[in-house]
Amino acid sequence: MKHFLRVLTQFFVFLYCKCLWRGLKFVARKFTGRCELQRICYNNKHGARRTLKIESSLKFSKNELLQSALSAHPDKVEKTIDDIMALKKINPDTNPQLGISLQASLLQIVGYRNLVAEVEKLRREPYDCENAQHEDMLMKLWKELRPDTPLTGRISKQWCEIGFQGSDPKTDFRGMGLLGLHNLLYFAEHDKAAALQMLHDSLLPKHNEANASEFEPPNVDKAIGYSFAIVGINITDLAYSLLVSGALKTHLYNVAPEMATLPHLQQTFCYLMQEFHRFWIEEDPSDIMEFNRVRAKFQRRVLRQLRDPDAALCPRFSASDLHLVNL
Repeated sequence: MKHFLRVLTQFFVFLYCKCLWRGLKFVARKFTGRCELQRICYNNKHGARRTLKIESSLKFSKNELLQSALSAHPDKVEKTIDDIMALKKINPDTNPQLGISLQASLLQIVGYRNLVAEVEKLRREPYDCENAQHEDMLMKLWKELRPDTPLTGRISKQWCEIGFQGSDPKTDFRGMGLLGLHNLLYFAEHDKAAALQMLHDSLLPKHNEANASEFEPPNVDKAIGYSFAIVGINITDLAYSLLVSGALKTHLYNVAPEMATLPHLQQTFCYLMQEFHRFWIEEDPSDIMEFNRVRAKFQRRVLRQLRDPDAALCPRFSASDLHLVNL
């Protein structure tokens, strides 16, 4: 019975998409004198509400030109908009705002696709200790997080002080490749106060002993519950999964006026790091063995936020002034 109801539901969904929906679109155009793209642009404010609907309209269109618009090269977006206007028989002189709105949304769509490709390339690039650029980034990370403590050697237990698992951090970057290092360094450089505070908190004992000296150095073995760098790589994985699944579209379409770039994702990473830190403290896990549970719960909360078409995880984020952003 359940199987029959499922098949029946699928049939009606198919019927709606193939017949009724197209009929409704035809009636709406005749009644309003506007095509679907016009109605979307005129009835929705700029951002995710408009761009997601335009993306869906183009994706499910039967016209090859409209479908191909989703994969247009950024340099060809303006011509693509002209072709769409001509196809829909829309006069650009009497509808000047339509072309501007379509172009902004289409740039967001192709920008998101290009960002996914760029991020995937970084994720697939392994850390190479023979690469001078990779080594330089790693040394910069140490200097940003431990400015007053010289590193005794490239292979050193000191790396555990900033949350790596062993004497050589390169082994911890395997899952996220260079993307993890890029994100950690961005956080340390662009939101240094927050990064240093998180690192400091992660090294504090979970329960302060009454007789402990105020100036007693933190005991890494009694840390509050997580290793800073490892959590950064793990939150990189979270940001990556949100990006490739499309869940981040609402946020990025709302904060990036046109094409989202890597710094947009890195700023989102900074936000996720700080929010996870607060969430971890609220959850008060007994030990690090609860990390996966807390992370999964945190991810579900972020996903709920992103289902809101007006979602902006970093509401004060300014795409045109990245270097001044401080969450």
